[in-house]
Amino acid sequence: MTKIQSFRELHKNEEPLLLGNVWNPQSAKVYEALGYKALATSSSAVAHSLGYEDGENMTFEEYLYIIERILQSTSIPLTVDLESGYGNTTEEIVSNIRRLSEIGVVGINIEDSNMVDGTRKIVDKKVFYEKLKSIVLKLREEKVDIFINVRTDAFLLGLENPIEETLQRIKLFEKMGSDGVFIPCITSEKDIAIIIDETELPVNVMCMPELPDFKILKKLGVKRISSGNFANDYIYRKLEETGKEIMTEKSFLPFFVSS
Repeated sequence: MTKIQSFRELHKNEEPLLLGNVWNPQSAKVYEALGYKALATSSSAVAHSLGYEDGENMTFEEYLYIIERILQSTSIPLTVDLESGYGNTTEEIVSNIRRLSEIGVVGINIEDSNMVDGTRKIVDKKVFYEKLKSIVLKLREEKVDIFINVRTDAFLLGLENPIEETLQRIKLFEKMGSDGVFIPCITSEKDIAIIIDETELPVNVMCMPELPDFKILKKLGVKRISSGNFANDYIYRKLEETGKEIMTEKSFLPFFVSS
């Protein structure tokens, strides 16, 4: 069984697949040591670590370098947050995905929203469907095997009737043979249950304060759980807090005393 096949199987277990969202080899090694079964990049966390804002402001080459270093430093499967694809054409996006596959990446997230003049906006569902269709067909033509997890942002963007909008989009993703669907910011047990009841695709949810615990998510049928950029945010928030203590106390003791 290939690593990609093994990664697909992780979405069929009764226990949801808990992904470690990483931004460099150091964070990836921590999750691997903890016994996580797979890793995922957070594009936002990687961008911030390189001094960029999220939204494809870093170049694909910069991103690829970090991804390669993560792969070389760990042994568990890695899936990559590819945002909108880091390209303006099918050929550019497929080339990026092919390069990721060639270095050992097992999956990608590709999303149905993008940044327009600094504001995230959802792409018309028919336009996105045609984009996804052309990408998937080209990948099949080139025999590139990779897990395609499609992110849909109706909940993240607070659209009107997000359940209906999400379900309409999922039907299009199913039609194109997507491997999974990622719905960031969905948190209601009722909403999650409705989505899972209406699709056979494994559903991926993301860390939010209101998200039910893992036991409830398992009962609902969620197959994949990720934490986005929240681990990165938490670590650097703690660094800032400790740095302030050091400046106030004029001592490095806060580095060595648990708060």
